[in-house]
Parts: sequence; structure tokens; C-alpha cells
Amino acid sequence: MNLQENLIKYARLLLKVGLGIKEGDNLILRLDENGLPLARELSRQAYTMGVHNVHLAFGDDEITLARFQNAPEAAFDSYPAFMADFSEGAYNNNYHLLALNAPNPELLKEVDPKRISRWQKTSAKATEHLMKYTMENRVKWCVAALPSPAWARSVFPDLDDDAAMEKLWGYIFQATRVDQEDPVAAWEEHQQSLVKRQNFLNAQQFDRLLYKAPGTDLVVHLPKGHLWIGGASTMQGRGDTFMPNIPTEEIFSMPHAYKVDGTLASTKTLSTRGRLIEGMTFVFKDGKVVDFDATQGKDILQDLLDTDEGARRLGEVALVSDDSPISKTGLLFKNTLYDENASCHFALGKAYGENHERGNEMTAEEKKEAGMNESMIHVDFMVGGPELSVIGVKQDGTKVAILEQGNWVI
Repeated sequence: MNLQENLIKYARLLLKVGLGIKEGDNLILRLDENGLPLARELSRQAYTMGVHNVHLAFGDDEITLARFQNAPEAAFDSYPAFMADFSEGAYNNNYHLLALNAPNPELLKEVDPKRISRWQKTSAKATEHLMKYTMENRVKWCVAALPSPAWARSVFPDLDDDAAMEKLWGYIFQATRVDQEDPVAAWEEHQQSLVKRQNFLNAQQFDRLLYKAPGTDLVVHLPKGHLWIGGASTMQGRGDTFMPNIPTEEIFSMPHAYKVDGTLASTKTLSTRGRLIEGMTFVFKDGKVVDFDATQGKDILQDLLDTDEGARRLGEVALVSDDSPISKTGLLFKNTLYDENASCHFALGKAYGENHERGNEMTAEEKKEAGMNESMIHVDFMVGGPELSVIGVKQDGTKVAILEQGNWVI
């Protein structure tokens, strides 16, 4: 594997397909030290494509960990307003977001969970007004991954760091189609396959979905006017197309926030807030989580659900075939971007405006009446696998099989 050649192809893919970059755009790159080689190549290509400015939003795991371990208690109760103002100012000045994700799945496992919870609630409240820029596609945005030594060791614990990093890069290039001769063309073809299923689901306008699997017996109603989206999204106002997640294998929509009932069991580990949560189970009544459990990380799950009233309701329903390319690797990536594209999933919290025909136009009261969830969080968790069946039920009661034994039958 020639890493530099693949980085060039990866950068081109992220700019052309991920962000749909146009001349005159500006770019915010979120990254840590692991992302610098890719960020440099992205910047070279972005400026050649007519980008005016690339701004680096830099983070570092060691500094983040030091803050949670050593900062005074008061540090977790206030969020600098100027930081939120800066982000909003950038979004309003034609800046678009590319987040390069190189996670350490268990960075904060030794940290006092109360500190994590306090900071998450503080930062979520202070930046809640920024969510509309991405959740409503007011800017173009894309999340992509690259290896970190900690993440690579977590996925391949029997390998040394160099071998683990090389192997993880190989899986990333495979999942993103960078290993193909023309990744951009390959993504255009993939987009068409996603759109076919998107169009089929939208034509059905199902009243509800029935989920059946071990530990799962769930009825998920869908709002009138819901829309299924697969792959590319469209920027408000300008009509630019972009790919919010690379890779992506999902077709997703909006569940009715007040009409979900039954039991639900997760099927993959969730990495969030620097911790791992395993073995999650939920009981829903009238759309709300009324009971839950986890075999590991229950305290973090409790904090997520207690963020606000909308955190106990669903904001996304996503369908992914169990034989997706990422699922076929047989790996648990401990990274939601990859694991959610190997498995059907839901999200606790805020719904995407694009998943309703009037989602970006409605008032807060109209959104609530329509069944569109509002929250300060949006956290995906996986529920798919080879034992899952999903059936769509139309308004007249007609049933249509969507997934059987985890795989598409439409």
C-alpha cells in the first residue's frame, strides 16, 4: 500500500464528493495530530480547487485528558461564548466543515464520569444553536475517519502499532472506495444504488415499521411527510450536493418522536464521550425511553438520556443491510461512523430537518406536532444484525418486507 498515493486520492474524494467544494468556499478542518498529513494534502488540493481559506480546528487527546483529570471543578460549568460565536460567524461566511475523526475509543475511561457529564451538558447547551447549521444543511459538512495508534490498537490488539495502523488504513481505504482506480466515479455509482432504495421507501410512505430480533420487538411510527435519504444531502439555499458521512451505506429517516413502543436491544458496542457502552437495552412507551440497562457504561448512558427531554426519544431511524461492505469485514471498529454503516441503527435525540418535507420550515410547535424530535444531542447506536427483520406497514395495513435476516429484500 502506497500511503501517500492513497492520501491524495482520499483528499480528492473528501473535497469533491464529501463537501462538493465550489470555487470561493472556505473550509474548517477539525483534526488532531494524526490528521496532519491528510490535512496538508487536503489544503493543497482545496486551494487548487478555488477555496479561499482553510482554518484548522485542532484538538489533542493528551490535552483533553489533562483537562478532565486536572482542571478545577469550575472549568466544567462554563463554555466560552466567543468559541460558539466564532463557529457561527464562520458558518455565516461560507465556511464548510470537514471533521477528520481519529478516535481513542476509551480516552476518558479513568476519568470521573461526573466531570464528563457536567461538561457535556454545559457544552451542549452553549452550542445548541449551532446544531441547525449541520442538522438543517445550512452548510456543507462531512465526517471521515483516519487511524490513530490508540484506535488501531483497540481494533487489532494483537498487532504492534505500525502494523495495526497500516491494517486499519487498509480497511478505511477499502470502505471509502479509495482502493479503486477512480474513487469519485465509484461513489457516484454507489450513490445511485442508495437512491434506488431511497425512492422505493419514499414511494411507500409507510405508517410504521416493525422490528423483530432477539431482545427487540419494536413498533416505530413514521410522521406524515417523512422523507428517506440515502447518501448525498443538499445544502439549503444553494442546492450543492455533499456526502455527510464517508463511508455511508444507510438509508435514514425520521421516526415519530411520540409513537415508538416496545423493546429494543443494541447489537454493537457504542463508543461515546471517551467511554464504551455495551449491552444496551431499552423499553419505549409513547416514544419515550421508560426503562434501560447496559452491561457496561450504564452511567454514561444514564447521562446521555438525562441531557434533556428529547434525549429519551428517537431522532433517526436508519436501515443498513447486514451484508454491507463494512459489515463483511467482521470487525467491531468501536467507531460509530464505521459501525453504524455495518448495522441498522437509531439515534437518540435531535432529528434531521431534511427527513421531513417541511422540516426546515416549521416552527418549534409545528415540529412537535408533526412528531419531529428536538434535543441538544444526536447519538447513534446500532441494532442490526443477521437476526433482524424489518417490516413496513402502510396506512391500509398492507405489510411489505424490507429486511429479512438482516439483509435487503427490496
